[in-house]
Amino acid sequence: MSSINRLSTRSEQFRQALRTLLAFDASQDESIEQATADILKNVRARGDQAVLEYTRRFDRVSADTLAELEIPRSAWLAALDALPKDQRQALEAAAERVRRYHEHQRAESWTYTEDDGTVLGQKITPLDRVGLYVPGGKAAYPSSVLMNAIPAKVAGVPEVIMVTPTPDGVHNPIVLAAAAIGGVDRVWGIGGAQAVAALAYGTDTLAPVDKIVGPGNAYVAAAKRRVYGTVGIDMIAGPSEILIIADGTTPVDWIAMDLFSQAEHDELAQAILLCPDLQYLDEVQAAIERLLSGMPRADIIRTSLANRGALIHVESMEQACEIANEIAPEHLEISAGNPDQWANLIRHAGAIFLGRYSSESLGDYCAGPNHVLPTSRTARFSSPLGVYDFQKRSSLIHVSQKGAQVLGRVAATLAYGEGLQAHAASAEYRLHSTSTDS
Repeated sequence: MSSINRLSTRSEQFRQALRTLLAFDASQDESIEQATADILKNVRARGDQAVLEYTRRFDRVSADTLAELEIPRSAWLAALDALPKDQRQALEAAAERVRRYHEHQRAESWTYTEDDGTVLGQKITPLDRVGLYVPGGKAAYPSSVLMNAIPAKVAGVPEVIMVTPTPDGVHNPIVLAAAAIGGVDRVWGIGGAQAVAALAYGTDTLAPVDKIVGPGNAYVAAAKRRVYGTVGIDMIAGPSEILIIADGTTPVDWIAMDLFSQAEHDELAQAILLCPDLQYLDEVQAAIERLLSGMPRADIIRTSLANRGALIHVESMEQACEIANEIAPEHLEISAGNPDQWANLIRHAGAIFLGRYSSESLGDYCAGPNHVLPTSRTARFSSPLGVYDFQKRSSLIHVSQKGAQVLGRVAATLAYGEGLQAHAASAEYRLHSTSTDS
């Protein structure tokens, strides 16, 4: 059995085969949806007590009050101090790079003045409070803490609240260390849909937030989907994806390992290579089969590649770019000489990695741009998480007396056309006004 699917654009069945490969059943598990709905309803009605009950049931952590589940800053700092030197240095280096990149994204308020003195513009305001969900237990995602908390703080968010489950009361030290480095303000040892509900609706102890960001399991994703509208959310992310466009000049072991780097996330992850060189594709497949057995997560990688991975033979690099735009991948590597010429043809991708040395794994941890990216073809209409997700825009409209004479007539005419007489009158009252007030 082949370790990975092989497709060719020369085949009459290629388009159908590609659609089948890309198809992902995002249908929601009814039992998860019902359980999540019940949790949200209960937390909304009973607040602290409901959160405490669910935490006792799911994480085996008992407390008399929700306040007891707050993890004090002293514990974060102790975790940071206890980190091995190389881990601390790596976290601090990554945080600095992420901060420096996102500072370029910060939007500023602006105005302009028209000839009649009317002033129009845009006011930029940070969100007041943001909730950051961080998986707990065996999972440790300090990079996610940095990628979510730092843009929020760069945007000027005064309070970033982190929630993370602590099964059996065990705190994840590297996650707490990342909270200290990333600028988080408070941390609570709660997780699951109940933590999302507490952040969205608020409880006696926890004030509600304006937006919830961060990854989580199926219950967390279902909860975020349901509370959207009460609060903002970053996105509902699907399985991780990597698409590589290669011209056949990068060492094949590098490409094989880049495919592995996403396939190892889970069995539903997708790793695809596009290349016009058929012999090179054969060599990559041989490298996959040679290297796979040495990977600790070989079973996950094997299933991912067999079910959703592919090596696709294309007619040209131009055709590869066309297919990439159709796939709209989360991560796109252009592993080729002069990659900029091909990047110019790309319209849809979450993050674009240019050149053979730009492995996607660097983007996951420390390159600087955000690793929270659109999946499942949503890169056609959405963007990576950034500072702009933690800032709001308000329009500024300061009409001068002179400006009201022109705009009033335009607005009244349109309002009468829509049958809205009060709108028209509101505009007309200001016509020929002699007031000198602005």
